[in-house]
Amino acid sequence: MSIDVKICGINSAEALDAAAAGGAKMLGFVFFEKSPRNVTIDEARDLLTRVPEGIIKVALMVNPNDTETQSIARQLPFDMIQLHGSETVERVAELKAITGLTVMKAIGIAGSDDIARAHTYEEVCERILLDAKPPKDATLPGGNALSFDWSLIAGEKWQKPWLLAGGLNAGNLAEAVKTSGAGFVDVSSGVEDAPGRKSVEKIRQFLQRAHSL
Repeated sequence: MSIDVKICGINSAEALDAAAAGGAKMLGFVFFEKSPRNVTIDEARDLLTRVPEGIIKVALMVNPNDTETQSIARQLPFDMIQLHGSETVERVAELKAITGLTVMKAIGIAGSDDIARAHTYEEVCERILLDAKPPKDATLPGGNALSFDWSLIAGEKWQKPWLLAGGLNAGNLAEAVKTSGAGFVDVSSGVEDAPGRKSVEKIRQFLQRAHSL
């Protein structure tokens, strides 16, 4: 069984090319100024021209306002938006209507209450991303190289396709997949040499590992 992979936080041509060549199914581009992986609209436009046909292009935003969301959706050829903030179900529906794009909502998981909350978004999202809940003092909602207890979601039934995120790397991927039952995973910090600096070699290794499972 091969595991599908989303490489998030793409901000260089080298990382993009390595992810595409290695068989990534999704590529994520971060529009959040506090993130070391943040890209501008102009930077993203240049990078998106390199994405091969068939790979899903995802714009990640954190509690975006209408203007920001419209600007990104209208100027750039994205297929999906990923909402990684504290957006409510109602707000997700609004942003989906504004962009006309499919939506993936990221939910931080630390306990059963979070899993129940994640299910409430299935009515308005095409995909759910289950991530580690960030520490209270964290400046980033994701990409913190933290994992959650994967057994919390073992055997959980979902109405919509879901992705596993949070502290994944080539070394723990097999255990994460076995424990959680994930068939699609999202990685960012786990394929970096430093925050915001993607490693071509780590991207290759992660994708090779995912496709060998």
